[in-house]
Amino acid sequence: MREDLLHFIWKTNKLHSQQLATTKKEQLVIRNTGQYNLNSGPDFFNSKIEIANQLWAGNVEIHLKSSDWYAHGHETDDNYDNVILHVVWEDDIAVFRKDKTEIPTLELKDIVPEKLLLGYKKLLQNSKKKFINCEHDLETIDGFLIDNWLERLYIERLEEKSRLIFELLNTSNNDWEKLLFSMLLKNFGSKVNGKAFLSLSESIDFSIVRKLQNNYVSLESVLFGMSGLLEKEECYDVYHKQLKKEYAFQKTKFKLNDLGVERPDFFGLRPNNFPTIRLSQFAVLYAKNKNLFGKLIAYSEAKDYYDLFDITAGDYWKNHFTFGKESKSSSKRLTKNTIDLILINTIVPLKFSYAKSLGKDISGDLISLMRNLGAEKNSIIKGFDEIGRKTKSAFSSQAKLQLYNNYCSTNQCLKCAVGSFLLRGNH
Repeated sequence: MREDLLHFIWKTNKLHSQQLATTKKEQLVIRNTGQYNLNSGPDFFNSKIEIANQLWAGNVEIHLKSSDWYAHGHETDDNYDNVILHVVWEDDIAVFRKDKTEIPTLELKDIVPEKLLLGYKKLLQNSKKKFINCEHDLETIDGFLIDNWLERLYIERLEEKSRLIFELLNTSNNDWEKLLFSMLLKNFGSKVNGKAFLSLSESIDFSIVRKLQNNYVSLESVLFGMSGLLEKEECYDVYHKQLKKEYAFQKTKFKLNDLGVERPDFFGLRPNNFPTIRLSQFAVLYAKNKNLFGKLIAYSEAKDYYDLFDITAGDYWKNHFTFGKESKSSSKRLTKNTIDLILINTIVPLKFSYAKSLGKDISGDLISLMRNLGAEKNSIIKGFDEIGRKTKSAFSSQAKLQLYNNYCSTNQCLKCAVGSFLLRGNH
């Protein structure tokens, strides 16, 4: 037995059709189960319970055993003084409030419907052997319920990301442009070099970036130099020498310090994803766009974003992937898939957070945008696709990642709209 099932039973009032009584044999009627509390304190607020024909209004606490009341220290906590009913699976001890008055107890182990227990057991049975617990029943769920749940999950995901963004904003002196610079640079590094690129952004005062934006070569020299990509002594490449000379000048001018910058990695990357190419593309983006944050906030259509990020690395990189080694000429352009990931992981969460800081809700507009972006491809999304729920957009892939990571993988089925639906026996 798990406590979350007891919460579910109470929240959905699964006992409404039964004649109930406390462990003292007093008649009990549930008039209102109350408001579910997800924070500290009693599990349900503002419940209304009739006990022995006396109506009580207050809070309800739920445990597996009555003795958990003392194990959790509730007897000395003022937050639990207004508990009017203790709901437990097994009553193993009398429980008293801080003022020594006994709390009425409702024991569930002999009154919960057998069908409900069997359904719960079936849902969690062999959970380690399945992709998700409800994979065999998912196709039976009404599409309207699924779509609504995915929207709630995606908003939940944006809320989680916004909390991190506001933390980062504090370290950026509430400078949204600086925050965008850091988040974008991390995104350009992708999984392999994201951490290294983030350390780079943290080591460069953004006021320097603003001053260098008019000169692509100067900005690229600082990005490359701070990342240790100009340290190749035996290179006799003209452009390498130019960048190295420029970086030496800028380093002295702005007193740059690269001690905290992690060195980016080339190993395991396709040439188009080499840090040299990505940093050059990033420098081009900033050289072409003053007040980049303002532009991104103003845009709403996918096409506008695709046009903005339709950039290539600098001219030198048309026939190079690394310094001093020529390659077949090709435009090192950001791919649609890369742009989609930038929008998904940086731009959309940033727009959501900025609107939130202004007291606005633009979640509907962002969902519309996400429905026009390609779905991510990973093992989790592949798992959902294989059980029949095809993922057609970035909106769906992000919502499903939230679903899997926060609910499915931790057996939080009773907090999930699908799991709750199945357990109610509505399918």
